[in-house]
Amino acid sequence: MAKKTKKGGQGTPATVALEAAGVAFTVHAYDHDPAAGSYGGEAAAVLGIPAERVFKTLVADVDGALTVGVVPVSGQLDLKALAAAVGGKRAAMADPAAAERSSGYVLGGISPLGQRRALPTVLDESALGHPTVFVSAGRRGLEVELAPGDLVALTGARTAAIGR
Repeated sequence: MAKKTKKGGQGTPATVALEAAGVAFTVHAYDHDPAAGSYGGEAAAVLGIPAERVFKTLVADVDGALTVGVVPVSGQLDLKALAAAVGGKRAAMADPAAAERSSGYVLGGISPLGQRRALPTVLDESALGHPTVFVSAGRRGLEVELAPGDLVALTGARTAAIGR
């Protein structure tokens, strides 16, 4: 996979972090439909990619600490499994405003990469079964494709079965 540089104002903190790390990635842009019911589902459909390869980035509150869970858009985040993966007891979805403030991104465009504040991150282990995965590049209508190992390395993520 060839590294694709930003163009046409597509540079985001996520793509800047990828470029700085020197890893191979590809940016995929599409016209986001504000009426779409699922940001990740829309990305999979528009880009023609199996939903199991497109991952959504969700911010949860685990025992009072914000934590990132990255799971396939074809499923849901298992909050109990996320809590267990980081040694916590209870997890709930974070307040949307807190997620946006912490990450520096808007809902539907939160990337696990280039977040304003590094948070504990857990990637669903299913990602490791794909040569590349797609995650938000930092805004709606912009996905980045990269190797799951690079995603783990750049986010400091651990992998666990957190999707259902």
